Amino acid sequence: MVKRLPDRAYRVIGFVGTSRPVTRLHPHVYRLTGGRGPIGRNFGVQNVIVTMTGRKSGKTREIPLFAFPDGANYIVIGSNSGDDREPAWVGNLRAEPRATLRVGRRHWTVRAHEAQAAERERLWDLAATAYPGYEVYRTMTDRHIPVVVLEPAAADLEGRVGPAAPVAGPVAPAVDPEEA
Repeated sequence: MVKRLPDRAYRVIGFVGTSRPVTRLHPHVYRLTGGRGPIGRNFGVQNVIVTMTGRKSGKTREIPLFAFPDGANYIVIGSNSGDDREPAWVGNLRAEPRATLRVGRRHWTVRAHEAQAAERERLWDLAATAYPGYEVYRTMTDRHIPVVVLEPAAADLEGRVGPAAPVAGPVAPAVDPEEA
């Protein structure tokens, strides 16, 4: 069981975690450290980097997110720390579901879809149990908070490249998620 912090603490965590300096710097530090230490895991939650294409700009976007493993999939929550605006990365993944997921030093291609109905409720409970701040964020907004499933792409499932195998190649520079 995760120790629950006061609601105010989750608001601060969300504010800092979604701030421009953190979202710009985090992917660089994450790669340098291989996702080790507090840059890769904090508050008992795995940090990942999701690399996607901006739906308006067409540019590569690197977004640091809390993620929750569910079998071979990872679950990310579009809470935007309870803000009434949906995070830009959710719209980016709706427009182009193919992305790259980086967990530690490993990265692989994933396909995103938004969980619905019973799947959404199960995954919301999984995430909110691991990070109770999501329940706080839900009370701060009237909008629907998306639960996004990142599934290994077909090539990854066939064993050519996958979560257990390192992938070589360039990684795009960090960008501001607000400019997506």
